[in-house]
Amino acid sequence: MSTANTNDKTDPAATSETPKKDDIAHRPYEDVLALLLGTMVVSLGVTLYSDSILVTGSTAGAALLIEHATGLSFGVIFFVINLPFYWLAFKRMGKAFTIKTFIAVGLVSAFSKLTPMLVEFNTLNPIYAAVAGGALMGIGLLMLFRHRAGLGGVNILALYLQENFNIRAGYFQLAVDMVILVCAFLTLPFDKVLLSILGAVILNLIIALNHRPGRYFSAR
Repeated sequence: MSTANTNDKTDPAATSETPKKDDIAHRPYEDVLALLLGTMVVSLGVTLYSDSILVTGSTAGAALLIEHATGLSFGVIFFVINLPFYWLAFKRMGKAFTIKTFIAVGLVSAFSKLTPMLVEFNTLNPIYAAVAGGALMGIGLLMLFRHRAGLGGVNILALYLQENFNIRAGYFQLAVDMVILVCAFLTLPFDKVLLSILGAVILNLIIALNHRPGRYFSAR
């Protein structure tokens, strides 16, 4: 990867430290609320997927597939896969984005274990789980993105590409998720993969249609 000119105004790390005149910075308490609520919403979507034996995309989905194929620990795989992306986040997206993303990842991990203890489904239609779960994760990610945070991995790369090359974050994530979900045909029943693909489409369309460059300025 080529080294960016430190004077380039399109450098996201630089712009994150120097808000535009018309930008309205988020207050710290607003960021805290967004991180808490966004990760809680994502975790509820994850719970719907977990109860319905569906799979998500991004680095979490890739780590699950590698775990199934090799027997290695999901936690170790997930940590290793995310290492280069966190480096990219720190170098290109700024320290604040990286810190918020680390916090968001930790909160999703905690909420994903806590939510099943607080919510129990006696009846859960798998189609509803795919649609609602994908929508919840998309809405939660959108909240995080608008407060300059993500959930590691592909989220970081997607935001970097959007801010530097005007490639829609949702469309890029959708392409990556499709590759992961196609690989899932080797480990999951056919109908579960199809429902997972439906959920991935809904998740990423929510991001693509609502998180456009220049549409939302209060992103500091």
